[in-house]
Amino acid sequence: MFSLRKAGVSLVAISSAFAATSAYADEGHDGASSGINALDHAPIGVMGDHRHAKGEWMISYRLMHMDMEGIQIGTDDVTPEQVATTVPNRFFGAPGQPPTLRIVPTSMRMDMHMAGVMYGLSDQVTLMVMGNYITKEMDHITFQGGMGDTRLGTFRTRTSDFGDTKVAALIGITENVHLNAGVSIPTGTVTEGAEILTPMGMRPTVRTPYPMQIGSGTWDLEPGITYRDQNEDYGWGAQVRGTIRLGDNDEGYAFGDTYQATAWLAASLTPSVALSGRIHAQTLGRVDGIDPNIVGPVQTANPDFQGGDSVTYFTGLNFAATGGALKGWRLGVEAGVPIVQDLNGPQMPTDFTLTVGVQKAF
Repeated sequence: MFSLRKAGVSLVAISSAFAATSAYADEGHDGASSGINALDHAPIGVMGDHRHAKGEWMISYRLMHMDMEGIQIGTDDVTPEQVATTVPNRFFGAPGQPPTLRIVPTSMRMDMHMAGVMYGLSDQVTLMVMGNYITKEMDHITFQGGMGDTRLGTFRTRTSDFGDTKVAALIGITENVHLNAGVSIPTGTVTEGAEILTPMGMRPTVRTPYPMQIGSGTWDLEPGITYRDQNEDYGWGAQVRGTIRLGDNDEGYAFGDTYQATAWLAASLTPSVALSGRIHAQTLGRVDGIDPNIVGPVQTANPDFQGGDSVTYFTGLNFAATGGALKGWRLGVEAGVPIVQDLNGPQMPTDFTLTVGVQKAF
């Protein structure tokens, strides 16, 4: 799994390399003369922020890490014991199903490796394709039997596979505004399984609940609009995007539609380095439908305990190598912490996100 310590060491090494090329650039090879500037791209966590000239390509790689921890109902924190003794089990009445939730997730980690290619079909239209590989881990507490708050034990589930593929066209309206016209192709799996610890002490392998699945299983529209501008000292922009599910998947459900808006401001420290701040707001709907193979006394198996509203603050750095051996390469780093989360709980709130990425146009 992802290690923040290893990531930090790698980031320092890469940043040092970029700093070396920046030093070279300052010796008579500045960003203005090279046509490369750290302000030319949005923070690395913003997708589809810029277009390319006709015939220009860009390749990119991002690693996005997310930590979730604790339990919330709405905006209120609750304990695992409160969930186990007071939250009804949707599946109560089915064989072996207790009246309240007896398995409570307490933390989750996700790593998403994203590889992308952009191509300038014309000066007004840029095509983009992005694939990803996702790994998820979730820790749980199992409470004994059908009632009470006696802990039986803990267990961890893990899933990993290739996720859904994104295809989009960025269509210019003006020099600073373009439409994001995207489609998500359901190449990710929705039938992942893992071993669990039941309240009766057994360890069967079952289909993992919705948050642990890798793909959506549905074709999705991903419309949006992006505005971006800059001067010598500052760059700024905003983007509104959505994910609209086009029906249920083969397992009988669809994840909730997503609507998100973000705005950022970046300040140039040198032509090679820019510091950014960003606000991101999102609303995510509940799961529509139900997978008959996802059943159990756990909050993540209930389609109604999915989604919610959140506002997150991000801060980041963009590096652009304007000279030397790495000229043209870009490195972006962005970390985010939630300001507010109102969850259709009980759910685990997001604790921290980190995105690191490299880009190269040619």
